[in-house]
Amino acid sequence: MAQMRAKMKVATVTRHSEESETLKFHAVAKNEGYPSDGSDENNTFARFTPCADLTMLVNNPALIGKFTEGEEYYLDFVKAE
Repeated sequence: MAQMRAKMKVATVTRHSEESETLKFHAVAKNEGYPSDGSDENNTFARFTPCADLTMLVNNPALIGKFTEGEEYYLDFVKAE
């Protein structure tokens, strides 16, 4: 199986307590469009994966407060054996 890499942007961070928060991610995209020469890396990701959403409830104390709205992350999909 081929591996897949997505590029996601933190849309919201909702803190529930000192030990829990919800992270919502969306696929990278621009409202104003991309340069036609493809020089913006997000252009490639948006072209092939124009829509994606991910919601995670995080209860790992080491990760609470580590994500900020607007940050972008790569998300790699590798088949679990």
